[in-house]
Amino acid sequence: MMTKEPTVLESLDHVPEPLRFGTSGVRARVEALTDIEVYCLTRGTLAYFAESGKLTCGGDAGGRVAIPIAGDLRPSTGRLLRTTAKAIVDAGYEVDYCGLIPTPALTYYALQRGVASFVVTGSHIPADRNGQKANRCDGEVLKSDEGGIVAAVERFREQEYSRPASLSLFGPDGMFKQGVAPSLPGPNPAAAECYRDRYRKVFAGGSLEPWRVMFFQYSAVGRDLIPRILADAGAQVYCDGRSDAFIPLDTEAVSDRHLQMLQEYAARQERRVNVVLSTDGDSDRPLVVAMDGAESHFIPGDLLGALVADYLRADAVAVPISANPILEEFLARHGISTVRTRIGSPYVIEAMQKLLDQGYKRVMAWEANGGFLLGSNIEMNGETLSALPTRDSVLPMMCVLAAARERNISVAELLELFPPCYGKSDLIDEFPQALGKRIVEYFLPREAGVVALRFESDAIVFLDAEGREIGRSCWESDVGREWKRKLEVLGQVFTQQDGFTRIERINVLDGVRCYFANGEIAHIRPSGNAPQMRIYAFADMRDRAREIAELAVREPDGLLRRLASLVQAEAGV
Repeated sequence: MMTKEPTVLESLDHVPEPLRFGTSGVRARVEALTDIEVYCLTRGTLAYFAESGKLTCGGDAGGRVAIPIAGDLRPSTGRLLRTTAKAIVDAGYEVDYCGLIPTPALTYYALQRGVASFVVTGSHIPADRNGQKANRCDGEVLKSDEGGIVAAVERFREQEYSRPASLSLFGPDGMFKQGVAPSLPGPNPAAAECYRDRYRKVFAGGSLEPWRVMFFQYSAVGRDLIPRILADAGAQVYCDGRSDAFIPLDTEAVSDRHLQMLQEYAARQERRVNVVLSTDGDSDRPLVVAMDGAESHFIPGDLLGALVADYLRADAVAVPISANPILEEFLARHGISTVRTRIGSPYVIEAMQKLLDQGYKRVMAWEANGGFLLGSNIEMNGETLSALPTRDSVLPMMCVLAAARERNISVAELLELFPPCYGKSDLIDEFPQALGKRIVEYFLPREAGVVALRFESDAIVFLDAEGREIGRSCWESDVGREWKRKLEVLGQVFTQQDGFTRIERINVLDGVRCYFANGEIAHIRPSGNAPQMRIYAFADMRDRAREIAELAVREPDGLLRRLASLVQAEAGV
C-alpha cells in the first residue's frame, strides 16, 4: 500500500499565521513573515489588482509589466524583497527593483508610470517587525480593497499549503528551499531621481537659502537622498548621527531625550543650524525641530501640516480625529475647509477624493505624524506640482522652510501663528492589540451612526460624524444608566487628584477621545499596526499636555494600564 505524501501544511514545523492588514499595509513580527506567507500575500495582491483593473492604468495588464519594488534599511528587508520579487516573476511580471529608497519615492515613481508597486517596510516600529505595503496603479490600497485582497491571498494560501511537500517551493520552516529565491538585480536609480526631480522642479536653486539644516541620518532610508534634495533648493545641509544598526524612530512620539540628543548633534556642527530635520524609518513622515539659540522647538506633525496647507494655499483639507483641536480655527482663518477622518492614510485619501468630487481644486491631507498627502495637481512657483496621495516627508520639510523665509521669521516663530493649544503624544509598547480593541469596544455606542456623545445635565445627546444630533436618552433609561457606569470607569482613570475635570463629550470615530470641561483632551487609541497603545493629549499649557501624556504611559500603574484593568474587570476577564 502506498503512503500518501504529506502536504506542505502537514509537514510544517510551526503553525502558520495569516498576515493581516493594519492601519496602512500589512505588518507582523519577522518570524510570522515567512517566505510562504509573503509569497502568497504578493501573489494574491497582484491577482486582485489584475482582476479589479488596478495593476496598470492606461495600459494592457496582460503584457510583461514591470512592477517597481523597494524597501527600508531594517535587517529583514532584503529577504522579504527577494520573496516579493519571486512572487512577481511567478505571476508573469517583471521586477523593477528600485533599491532602498523612501516609500513616497517608490510610490511617486510607480504613479508616474501608472503601475502597481510594493514596498517592504515596518516604518517606525522596532526591527523585530516588518511589513509589506502595496499600492494600486492609481494610489494607495484603500479599506474598500482589503476584503478582495484578503480573499485572493487566501486562495493562494490554500493552493500553496495543500501542495505535496516534495513539489513545493517551501520547506517545513515556511522558507524557500535552497536555491529557490532569486537574487535581486542591481537597483534602478530612476525612482530616486524621479522623486528628486519632483522637488527640483518647483523649488528653485535658491528657494531654501539661507537656511542651515542638520539632517539626523540614523537608519532612515532617505538619509542620503533627502539631504541632496534639500541642497538642490539652496539649503546648507550638515548630516550626522548615521547608524549601521536599525533604530526605530516614531515622529509622533518624540521624547525629551530625543530632543536633547538632536540638540547635541546640532551643537556639533561647524556653524549654528536653524533647524534639525529627519524622518521615520521609511522616510514618509517628517521630523522638524526648530533651533532657537540653545533651545529646541519640536513642530508637531499636525501643526506642521497646517503650515504647509497654508503655504500651498489649500482650499480644503482632510485631517485625522487625533490632530490638534485648534486646526479648524487656524485653517478657517485662511479660508480652508476642514474634514476630520479616522486615523490612517486610507481614510484621509478617501476624504480627499470626496472633497475633489465636491469641486475643491487644491485638496490636501496630513496625519498627526506629519506625513503629508497632496490630492490634486497644483500650480507652484510657475510649475505644476503633481499629486502624490500618499504620506510624504519631503514636501512638508521644504514648505515649512520656504514659509518661514517668505514671512522673514525663524522656523520656531511659525508656532506663534497658532492659538495656544499644546499637544503631546506618547505610547506604551508591547500592549496587546486584543486588549486595546476591547477597551475601544467597551465605549462604542450601541446606536447606529453615533460617532460622538455629549453629556448634558438631564440627558445624553448622540451625534453623527457631522456633529448633528441624531438622538438622546435620559439618565434614568437603560442606556443612560449604562453610560453613567462607563463615565464612572473613566472617572476612576482621569481623576481630580491628577488634575482632570468633568468629561463633557466623547468621540469614538477612532479610539476614545475624551473632552474635559476645562478644554483639555485625552485621546486613547490602540495602534493598528503594532502592539502599542497611544495617548494624544492636548491642553492650553505645554507642561500640562506633557503631564497628561506622562501620566498615561507611566509603568506599571499609569492611566492606560489602569483603564485596561478596569475595562477587563467590567467585562469579567
